[in-house]
Amino acid sequence: MANMPPVANLMAFEAVARRRSFALAAAELHLTASAVSHQIARLEADLGVRLLERSAHGVRLSTAGEQYLGRIGGALSAIAAATDDLKQGVGTSLYVHSSPSIASLWLMPRLKGFAQACPDISLNLSAAHTHSDFALGQADLDIRYGVPRWPDVVIEPLFEERIVPLASPAFIREHRLKQIEQLPQVPLIQSNVNVVQWTDWFAEYAGQRAPERISLRFDRALMAVDAAIQGLGVALESATLAGRHIAEGRLRPVFGLDKAIRVKAHFAVYPARHAKRPTVEAFLTWLHGEAARSP
Repeated sequence: MANMPPVANLMAFEAVARRRSFALAAAELHLTASAVSHQIARLEADLGVRLLERSAHGVRLSTAGEQYLGRIGGALSAIAAATDDLKQGVGTSLYVHSSPSIASLWLMPRLKGFAQACPDISLNLSAAHTHSDFALGQADLDIRYGVPRWPDVVIEPLFEERIVPLASPAFIREHRLKQIEQLPQVPLIQSNVNVVQWTDWFAEYAGQRAPERISLRFDRALMAVDAAIQGLGVALESATLAGRHIAEGRLRPVFGLDKAIRVKAHFAVYPARHAKRPTVEAFLTWLHGEAARSP
């Protein structure tokens, strides 16, 4: 900790970087703008780099400032959250980070069950494509999507998914979709982050190359599923994540669930040092129970 700058200087920098204003940051920190400016000047002197670029149009981060904010922002948030929990007497807080689509489509509809099973645990859930940084204390546990190539963490698979073409019943009726050969004639929807793409599915079940043109592309499964529900085309998505929409009739596997590519791509990830935390153990027990019950 010998090389760590004063926390007050870090807080001043984070506030100005977030607000893009010395005056607004000063009001938030209950300081004068001059005091905030001096704190950041001392921080820049300690680091030997310029973090902020000042101009007549306001304040913007330098390249070094952007990188530094990305590293310290989570740490300051973790300190603030821990302090708030301590003041409120919360000894059983759990910080879970997740990829956005599983958080919205699968986890959120089940959280009532967790609250009932573990009423003494205060759950804090965040969602983003970027993985949490355990070194910065950003989360106790991460639910990640992708190929499990993450060093220095425990990795537990959650469930096997069936990736199938999904469309709304109205879209299937309108286009009279019955044969795989019809797919190239209708709009196709693709999530660019999915581990299974249309090229994989066509190679497996159509014996031909996928169409070069995909009508709609998204950066997350959540939007691809929503587009299919709205009747914009056929999405190649997880029947597990879309299970609630399938059960309620908003989506239907176009060619049945047997025309699926099976993958394990969602994982519970955490440092080994977190394994014996009671809140982590309780959440993992509940999480694996829900995963086992998923269709």
